[in-house]
Amino acid sequence: MNAPPPSGRGPRRFGWPQRVFSQVLLVQLAIITGVTVLVTGLFLAPLSSQLDDEAMRRALAIAQSTAAEPAVAEDLRTTEPSALGPVQSAAERIRRATGAEYVVVMDRRGVRWSHPEADRIGEVVSTDPGDALRGQEVMEIDSGTLGRSARGKVPLRGPSGEVVGAVSVGIEYDSVRARLLGAIPGLLAYAGTALAVGALAAYLISRRLQRQTHDLAFSDISALLTEREAMLHSIREGVVALDGTGRIRLLNDEAQRLLGLGPEAAGRPLEEVLDAGRTADVLAGRVVGEDLLAVQGGRVLLANRMETADGGAVVTLRDRTELERLGRELDSTTGLIDALRAQDHEHANRLHTLLGLLELEMHEDAMEFVTEVVGVHRATAEQVTEKVRDPLLAALLVGKATVAAERGVALRLAPGTLLPDRVVDPRGLVTVVGNLVDNATDAAAGSADARIEVGLRAEGRTVVLRVRDSGPGIAPEQHASIFTEGWSTKDLPAHGKRGLGLPLVRRLAERQGGSVSVAGADGGGAVFTVVLPEALTGPVEPPPEPVPDTDTTTAMPTSATTTGESR
Repeated sequence: MNAPPPSGRGPRRFGWPQRVFSQVLLVQLAIITGVTVLVTGLFLAPLSSQLDDEAMRRALAIAQSTAAEPAVAEDLRTTEPSALGPVQSAAERIRRATGAEYVVVMDRRGVRWSHPEADRIGEVVSTDPGDALRGQEVMEIDSGTLGRSARGKVPLRGPSGEVVGAVSVGIEYDSVRARLLGAIPGLLAYAGTALAVGALAAYLISRRLQRQTHDLAFSDISALLTEREAMLHSIREGVVALDGTGRIRLLNDEAQRLLGLGPEAAGRPLEEVLDAGRTADVLAGRVVGEDLLAVQGGRVLLANRMETADGGAVVTLRDRTELERLGRELDSTTGLIDALRAQDHEHANRLHTLLGLLELEMHEDAMEFVTEVVGVHRATAEQVTEKVRDPLLAALLVGKATVAAERGVALRLAPGTLLPDRVVDPRGLVTVVGNLVDNATDAAAGSADARIEVGLRAEGRTVVLRVRDSGPGIAPEQHASIFTEGWSTKDLPAHGKRGLGLPLVRRLAERQGGSVSVAGADGGGAVFTVVLPEALTGPVEPPPEPVPDTDTTTAMPTSATTTGESR
């Protein structure tokens, strides 16, 4: 017993997961986490600098407001530095009102006139006030007697604009850090929420991917794709895959051969690569059913179409050209067997007649009887070969005349028939004539004065073929339908399919740039006309003088090639 195929589920192992679902989920979570951490870091980095700048600007603004007070500069010039002096009182009032860490007013020597710690009044400041005393405004983060702070320093000017001192204001740096740390929890909450939403979305996407991939591992998918490619290109059936818009997704080697397409057809709309007709209609789903017949080029195809869940379809194509040919040969063989059976009876009757004449010692009558029988058959065969000089086509007509005669149908050549032995494609012409004569025989059999008239003539390098029968004819509304694959008015033959002969005739004619048409005949029946341009080679012979109708019912031929089919 063969072992079951591996399911892709091995023993549980720790480490990197094998399933597509798990790998995609982990990769998405890693990407989402990394992006969240990166965005949070990129947000915090400028936030710290922004808070520092905001604190320094606030300190500078307080210092500017303090220096703008005229009384501060006047008191600095007219009083002494003291814990109870007017400068200290004004500075403390501003400090308490603005929430600054300190407001220090100094003279040009750098001696403090105000400070939050009163015992430091009268001392020189701990940081260099040179830039402010030279008339410049300063913003900085620095450390002093009260610790690290965000500072703003501005010059203090007298009534005439001269620099008489400076004002230094500090914002406690711990408060700036506290604001930064206070913003982090909210930022992390937002980042955590975004991370959770992203993780949920990643999980849902991965679950959908799990359903679509049937929980397979990447190795399983790779193996399936490899096996699919090998299978599609090795099978002897054509496979065409279409998407929901009718665009070709896949075309295996056999489908390319059967449809006459190349690899470049993949990815293009079906209407661009196939001409309008039954084959395109079957592939596009405009014709529904099982084992649908289509003719592409000279091939008979059997198509089946299966819809897919995404709105597309997969079409399989089987080449039935050889099978159809064998089926038609089987039909022809059956007809020949019937004809042979009838001829056997006729031959027995003739032998009995000849035996009776001999027993009655009517030797002269017996000789005349034999001469007449043999002469009629020889004469009719000679008449066919005289007018139809292509040996393959002449043999076909002689054989068809014999089969038609056994079915009670007289096959005649039309007046003016003459076909020189310069046919470019004799086998193609045999196929066309054989199909039309078979159809005409089926139609005329059983009718009153059953007959078929075949006309072949050359017009320059063009061959014009007309086949007329005495059957019931074809309704005008069916003139177009009879050339459609699968259309037929007769019962199924032994090989189970009909409706291919006339489409093949049309395809063969069109392939040579010709045409085929049908019309009603005078007195009933139908007339099929086939025009084949460039069907002859060499110079053109002048048409012969019209000759009377001749019944060309002949003996069985030695060989005949047909692809007869129903109308």
